[in-house]
Amino acid sequence: MRVSNLHKSYGKVTAVQRASFGLEYGECFALLGISGAGKTTCFKTMTGEIYPSSGSVHILGQDITTSSGFAIARKQIGYCPQFDAIFEGLTVKEHLQIYSSLKGIKKSLRERMVEKAIKDMDLTSYADIRANNLSGGNKRKMSVAMALLGNPALVFLDEPSTGVDPQAKRFMWNIVSKVSTLRKKSAVIITTHSMEEAEALCTKMGIMVGGEFKCFGSSQHVKDKFGTGYEIELKIRTLTE
Repeated sequence: MRVSNLHKSYGKVTAVQRASFGLEYGECFALLGISGAGKTTCFKTMTGEIYPSSGSVHILGQDITTSSGFAIARKQIGYCPQFDAIFEGLTVKEHLQIYSSLKGIKKSLRERMVEKAIKDMDLTSYADIRANNLSGGNKRKMSVAMALLGNPALVFLDEPSTGVDPQAKRFMWNIVSKVSTLRKKSAVIITTHSMEEAEALCTKMGIMVGGEFKCFGSSQHVKDKFGTGYEIELKIRTLTE
């Protein structure tokens, strides 16, 4: 993916300005910033949901600001929005079956891929539970599972761990890490408020303020340049009697 001088404004209000970065397979990029910093607008522009005011976005060499380019590029995208796009009357399994069909996965592979997605996201016990009866954390898990169906080349995760308990959050981090940096068959872009999450998952990050990158680089580079104070890590081993 290549983003060059991305700019989006609504009248006199500028939501994103001069955003530029690139991603290769096996990389995970974090957009850090407070609410209103422009992260979600940036996401919507990169996924073709809205058009940029200027600049370009290329996915696998395709310019998504053109209808022909977006038609090709969208087949390589998995997207988990900030708010769960779910149908409350359908079960977890039914959601994944519908999304696998929409993504054009072959019929002979759908059932196997749906079962694998349910197992990978630890949703086996909830496969036949309707979405309106799921906890907030399991809804987020299901949304991430839908984004990852079909092994897309580029995965967008808009605040994937919002509303998730710490244990489930760590579990989700492992899944995202496996998809990007370990398997190296996809690139992942996430938005987050958490420096901890960005550091755990991402090879590079950018901090947005007022729609503009104020710093960009690896987590270590950002910490060395802007970090203050000390960090201590404790490992505790339970002694058996």
